[in-house]
Amino acid sequence: MNAQQGSADEQTLADLARRLLAVDTGGWSPEGVRTMADGLGWPRGGTADRPVLVTGRSAGDARLRPVGRYEERYVSGESYVELAVPVATAAPDAAAQAAAFHAAKEELTEALGRPSVMGSHGETGPFYGSGPLWGAPFLRWRGSTDTLELRAGKAGPELVLQPTAPAEDWFWRQGHGEEHAISGFFGSNSDPANAGLGRPGGWTARSWETVTRSLGDFLEALPAETAALGIRIGMPVYGRSGRGAPLLFDVTCDDRLSIGCFAPYGVDAASLGWGTVAEHPSTASVWHDGDPVWRVDAGGPGEPRGRALAEMLVATARAAGVSEPADLLVGGEAEDVDDYHVKYYGLGLPTG
Repeated sequence: MNAQQGSADEQTLADLARRLLAVDTGGWSPEGVRTMADGLGWPRGGTADRPVLVTGRSAGDARLRPVGRYEERYVSGESYVELAVPVATAAPDAAAQAAAFHAAKEELTEALGRPSVMGSHGETGPFYGSGPLWGAPFLRWRGSTDTLELRAGKAGPELVLQPTAPAEDWFWRQGHGEEHAISGFFGSNSDPANAGLGRPGGWTARSWETVTRSLGDFLEALPAETAALGIRIGMPVYGRSGRGAPLLFDVTCDDRLSIGCFAPYGVDAASLGWGTVAEHPSTASVWHDGDPVWRVDAGGPGEPRGRALAEMLVATARAAGVSEPADLLVGGEAEDVDDYHVKYYGLGLPTG
């Protein structure tokens, strides 16, 4: 990891997190934020449109997000919806960014306990914000009034203190069913902190082009995001056809993405781009018994070619007799990740 942790007299990440959780945000009103800044010992700076708190930390100043046109529908008296504090910087490549995020996650988990919520924002974060191209993982220590989030920032991980209700209200309202309304994936555990946490409805892909785009986005960032979060995803994908709904693919990812294909008789998997264990030897540790015969090693953080992989999976599904996107099913087993229940909103595929 090429992360810059700051000077020796700089607060540790754990201490910073504890200070943010203990601070009085005063309802995120202008007066409350001034009191919060004074309590943190951080002078105000920046401009009216882009206010900051001057932290003196090597990773940069903290950014306040005022309520504007994209936030106003979701607030109840708040004038600000988050304070984002950069905590480390790393080289721009996906592997370095994922490693910096994971290091922050490990320190915070030791200090605060397991986060109650985890996932990926995907292409669209809270209030329609965009994240870095390598991936958009996040972890949350949810509170009834305020929530602390570890988020992937533009240059490295950031600690984000936010009023709980506005961001959750924004997320809930995206469940209107339009294609690509929600991106990424979202998981929560049985922590009492999640009492009252709502989950929006998802959306359903209506064309193979939509599936190709959403699946490509998901696969391209997946190894970087799972490495950052320290999780392993095992996702069986079934294809409903005249032969029932047999297993078609096995998507497995921790810090490396491997995909197995159970091509039915009559489908020329090799011509569609699939290889064998001889061509992808690293997959031998994923599937020990040589089944599936057809597989691909898509690589680690920053390496998968998402669009090409998605095109290969869609072509294979259609060759196997899957006639429409609604007949491509994510196995329910994929929803159990460690002790989190995960919904893969960004795929737009049903779970069966």
